[in-house]
Amino acid sequence: MSSRKEASYLRYNTGYTFLEDNRLDKAVLALEDGCIFEGSSFGARSERSGEVVFNTAITGYQEVFTDPSYAGQIVILTYPQIGNYGSNRGDDESAHPFIEGLAVREFSPLVSNWRSQERADEFLAHHGIPIISGIDTRRLVRHLRTRGVMRGVLSGGFSGDPASLVEKARNIPSMTGLDLATRVTTKDAYDWTKGLEPCSPSEHTGRDAGQEFRVVAYDFGIKHNILRCLVHAGCSVRVVPAGTPAEDVLALNPDGVFLSNGPGDPEPLEFQAAQVRKLVGRKPIFGICLGHQILALALGGKTYKLKFGHRGANHPVLNQITGKVEITSHNHGFAVDPDSLNANEIELTHVNLNDHTLEGFRHRKEPVFCVQYHPEAAPGPHDSHYLFDDFIRLMRECKGGE
Repeated sequence: MSSRKEASYLRYNTGYTFLEDNRLDKAVLALEDGCIFEGSSFGARSERSGEVVFNTAITGYQEVFTDPSYAGQIVILTYPQIGNYGSNRGDDESAHPFIEGLAVREFSPLVSNWRSQERADEFLAHHGIPIISGIDTRRLVRHLRTRGVMRGVLSGGFSGDPASLVEKARNIPSMTGLDLATRVTTKDAYDWTKGLEPCSPSEHTGRDAGQEFRVVAYDFGIKHNILRCLVHAGCSVRVVPAGTPAEDVLALNPDGVFLSNGPGDPEPLEFQAAQVRKLVGRKPIFGICLGHQILALALGGKTYKLKFGHRGANHPVLNQITGKVEITSHNHGFAVDPDSLNANEIELTHVNLNDHTLEGFRHRKEPVFCVQYHPEAAPGPHDSHYLFDDFIRLMRECKGGE
């Protein structure tokens, strides 16, 4: 690259010496604005692209890897050391990882945890996902907080001209207007029967409450722990594809309908919002994350893209009904515009105390409620588990009135 051309890019080198024939091959993360970060390559020696976002949680990296809501995204983890407790099948939130790539300050090749079955970098490598380690994640996150999340390309084992990756980043699709939920959803309906399982003998989860209620769960990118929580609360769960018509759901005669989390922009999901609109007033409805946004669209609301989104495990949310503050887990890049909702029909129930965005609402007349954050959060926090009990209570009240 000529010095003149090189001056048009911001480059950050960690000072590592990259040697051939060892595991510290070079990895490069290039952003669409010309920023280039160079570090060490772990995971797959492959090239992946997506929206570059950051998560501030201290633990739960495997849950992040396998959360379908991260489809189409390269994830930066702000906690300084990742990989130290390995990976295991019990912590998966889906059948395989959905992240496009991973950026960390330090990736640990040493694993120390009795539950580990595989190193985390090996787990991602098996699925073709690259990792860049040894970069200044603090600088990168501050850059995205200032400029907003943006498109990027991550290349593991890279040996070419990094400027070429910038050009590729500028040509990938924007997250705005992108329907990813219908890409990650299940192809076929299935029954889910597993409840919560303790990670160790000292963890007390209690017994499952049986299967008092039949619930149909729309899969827009559903996490396993949501399904576990529904079963634990007392539901038999039938999971259906994102494109299932409302008539097919009603034919199953459920006691309630659940709308799941998922990736991408909610506004392209017009068909899904139309089906939910048909279900309002017919069955109790509970939505989480993308399900919350789809429910808002079904009720005439609008959504918008956040500058850098909410992704972490310590966001304070005020429950305006009880006056209590809940510490919550988040993963979303879009939000519902509260002013777009009809105040005569909708009651705003939860608000984010960091930026005052809408975190939950309920219908004033129909058995319908939802939240933007994740009450099922694994590994936590668990302040909002009561919402599953609220769903049970709502179904019980409606069932008793039949």
